[in-house]
Amino acid sequence: MGTYELPRNVKGEGRILFIFSTKSFIYTIVAALIGLPFYFIFSAFNMKMVGIIIVASIAVIGFAIGTFKMPELGRFEFTKKTGGENIDEIIKRAIKFKTRRKENIYLQGGKKQ
Repeated sequence: MGTYELPRNVKGEGRILFIFSTKSFIYTIVAALIGLPFYFIFSAFNMKMVGIIIVASIAVIGFAIGTFKMPELGRFEFTKKTGGENIDEIIKRAIKFKTRRKENIYLQGGKKQ
């Protein structure tokens, strides 16, 4: 008889600690590092638990940005256009758009403003 290769599920093998993908882990660490000064500020006033909660909250926001996709809601024009895309890609495009500062803004119908 011949040998056959069995397909296997390799989807979760790029994960760290089962919930983190590489990208979401990096975003979580960077967000926690951004929140770290708050911990030091609150620990100076003997409120370490508040600092830890703030760092954890900012880290969860970083995890969400690195993991989730924008939902497609029919009621909002913004989500119709960006539905299904990664949140971090949308944020990167918004930052690029804001930093370009073009003087000619084109509206619907091709008219200049």
